[in-house]
Amino acid sequence: MATSPSVAGWELGLRLRERRELLDVTSVSAGKAIGTSQSYISGIENGKLKISAAKLAELAAVLEFDKAEVEELQALREAAGKRAWWSPYSAMFNSEVLRYFGFEAGAESIRAYSAGMITSLLQTRDYAMAIMNGGAPSIRLAEAHRRVEVRMKRQERLEGEDPIRLTTVITESGLRQVVGGREVMVAQLKHLVARIHQLPDTLDVRIVPFSADYHNAIGGSTFYLLGFASSRLPDLVWQETVSTTDLIDQPMRIREYSLAHSQAMDFALDRVGSLGLIEQIGKELE
Repeated sequence: MATSPSVAGWELGLRLRERRELLDVTSVSAGKAIGTSQSYISGIENGKLKISAAKLAELAAVLEFDKAEVEELQALREAAGKRAWWSPYSAMFNSEVLRYFGFEAGAESIRAYSAGMITSLLQTRDYAMAIMNGGAPSIRLAEAHRRVEVRMKRQERLEGEDPIRLTTVITESGLRQVVGGREVMVAQLKHLVARIHQLPDTLDVRIVPFSADYHNAIGGSTFYLLGFASSRLPDLVWQETVSTTDLIDQPMRIREYSLAHSQAMDFALDRVGSLGLIEQIGKELE
């Protein structure tokens, strides 16, 4: 399974918090017991702060973990401390976006809904550059290239020994919106067709045609539902709007996004029909 420092740190924090709450130990008491503060314990539990091996051993003793569990916790701590591939790009993105990169890198599956454009993990370099230039004209060319480089790096999860499973719903408008001009768009649609053929076992692309009736995702924003291999980790949602991005971990909200994605899948064409529509629109643009 793919590893990610962010996911390892998240799992470590969840396990510590679950045990602390099970034993009815407050974060204040836990912090005092190992000579730190409540905010430090909260930071560890939220996956936002690192903890030393010695301090983790102390905290594990306070929370009554057995020897085998402590070894697992220390392994998670070591994984969480490793340098991530996105570290060199950290100056370009806020902390929430960087956290998303980490969760995406360690996810087992993604269910995506892309409103009006091609899903980011399936974009060509030219298509992505057209989005960067059009969506944020204040970004310098060099930075735009670096941002596209990050997007291409993220796409590496689609292949390799442990590829992520991607199920993406794209609206027909996303196929017909001529982003970057006809030449760029034709190449993008051909790339989408090629990826569908290259990744038959792990990639499922569904198109919601204009003829489809109303469903809950219509008029909504692009979102990604991330699933993880560990049974200890809940799903997460990443939402993108015109001006904001949001990492969502509230169970009720995640359920709403999951239902919206399922409904969009119900209104989408099947695999063969979706592929046929992509190819048809590509030919119309040529």
